[in-house]
Amino acid sequence: MPTAQEQFDDAMFDFSQANYDNAIAKLKALLDSEPDHFDARLALGMALYRKGDYATAISEGHKAEQLRPKEQLVHTNLSLFYMKAGDKQKAEHHGLQARIAGWRDNMAPPAAGQSGEPELQMAKPKPPTIPQREMPWKKKPPTAGTEQPGNPASKSPPSGQ
Repeated sequence: MPTAQEQFDDAMFDFSQANYDNAIAKLKALLDSEPDHFDARLALGMALYRKGDYATAISEGHKAEQLRPKEQLVHTNLSLFYMKAGDKQKAEHHGLQARIAGWRDNMAPPAAGQSGEPELQMAKPKPPTIPQREMPWKKKPPTAGTEQPGNPASKSPPSGQ
């Protein structure tokens, strides 16, 4: 008996070959044994959409929404399904929900202690070195034995007193 992942991969291969009837049959068989398989539920909705069965695609989309209510792809698919079914108001609602879910994902701070895979990290360039420049408008600190004009503190006392 193939694993759930193997069944899903086989169904997705059929989907990628535009063999939607086989993909739908395989995804339904997988969901009979594992009704909470999120990816299969989402893919079944998309396969039904590609076949033109918008009402059933919407139903499957809502089942996926029950599994992961804040998932961006669920709302994106539902928006697409509703738009093709002619319900613009619900399509816009789910489009907005997809946008909100995308913002929520971007705002989430990285998990503590989780740095991800180091080879997938963005390259961080070294900051450029900034050369020291002559700044004539800044006053230089007085050095011993030199007088600065107009600065009485830098004048040495008269030697005859």
